[in-house]
This record gives sequence, structure tokens and C-alpha cells, in this order.
Amino acid sequence: MSLTAGIDVLVTACRDDAGPAHVLDIGGGTGGQAVRLATLGHRVTVVDPSPDALAALGRRAAEAGVSDAVHAVQGDAETLADLVSDATVDLVLCHGVLEVVDDPAVALHAVRSVLRPTGRLSLLVAQRHAAVLAHVSHGQLRRAAHLAFDPDGRWGDDDPLRRRFDIAQVRELLSGNGFAVEEVEGIRVFADLLPRGLDDRDQGDLLARLEAHASGSDAFLDVAAQLHLHCVPA
Repeated sequence: MSLTAGIDVLVTACRDDAGPAHVLDIGGGTGGQAVRLATLGHRVTVVDPSPDALAALGRRAAEAGVSDAVHAVQGDAETLADLVSDATVDLVLCHGVLEVVDDPAVALHAVRSVLRPTGRLSLLVAQRHAAVLAHVSHGQLRRAAHLAFDPDGRWGDDDPLRRRFDIAQVRELLSGNGFAVEEVEGIRVFADLLPRGLDDRDQGDLLARLEAHASGSDAFLDVAAQLHLHCVPA
């Protein structure tokens, strides 16, 4: 299952009826998912620290004719309590956020507080094991070793991410902050292992089929570049 398909499953699951959902996209940037969901009839609030990204979001929403359904708010995961009312959100998208915040536990606690009891969390995190394998496959052994042994799963001081996770770590983090995991999918299982410079324009369909095959298989989770976790309030 692709990330987009997984999000759509969660949108359906979080509603008591067939009406529109209130979706909160944390770090949603220029609105790739937000605008798509708005075109499907949902109300979307995007919280992002970048005013430039939010301006681009506004333009994209206007071009798609969904400006009324997309609300942009400048802020971040750790200040949600000041930006979004408690228990008002059906689905939270938290993609690529826990890797960069000061404290992932604080961010998840804030997410938990804004969700309705029937809500869902779509959590996407970068995985340490896959990053090690990808760097080894490209001959970057020094970075791979740093990733493997660094407590936070970083390749060095110039790594743009503050941390990476493995499945056990993210499950423990979620359970300690009020969430249960319903499903885990692997995202980008093979894409980051392709040889650099490979012209895969004619192989796109084949790669997509392989990714779809691997995304729901436990055997491939440890080598997926990202983990998509479907979560519910515990």
C-alpha cells in the first residue's frame, strides 16, 4: 500500500459517518497531502513553522479551488496546544516530524490531546536500519557505521535529521504517549537501494509494483526507508 492509499484508509476509519473529516497536517509544508484531501471534501488545517511554505500552500489551495477548506497556521508540533483545540481533530498527519523536533514525546502528547476519541494518527518516520543498508550499498561505509552505532541513528554532525527510529523504538514511544499501533507499512523499501544514476524512467511501474508488494510484508519492514504507522488513541 502506498502512503497516499494508507492515508485514505485512515480517513475512512476515523469517521463515524460519511461526512467530511477534520484533518490536521503537522509540518505539512506546501500542502501536497492537504490540498489532495481538501479536494476530496475534507477540512484540513496545516501547521508549519515556515511562512514561505504556508504561502505556497495558499497558492496551491487557490489553484485547486479549495481555499475555503484549507487553513494555514504558523507553528509546530510542540505548540499545538496553543493552536488547535483539544479533541477536535479526526486525523493527524505527522510525517517526518518526530525526526526533527526537540522532544518526540512532547510532540506526541500534544497530538494525542487534539484527537477525538475516534481519531487516528498517520505517523511517518525515518528508519535507522534502512539508512545503514542504503549507505553500505552506495559504498559510504563511514556514514553507515556512524548510523549503526550512534544512539540517535545519525550519520554525523551534518545530518539534517536529529534522530531515526527502528520499529521497536517507535512502538515504545507511541505506547508511552497514549497510542496503540493498528498497522505498520514499509515505505520506500527498494527505491533508496537503486544504483545511483540509474535511469529508471522505463522501470517506474515495475518499481511501484515491487514497493506495493513489500509495503505490507513484515519481512521487508526492517529495510524500508520509512515506516508508516496507523495509530489510534489508547
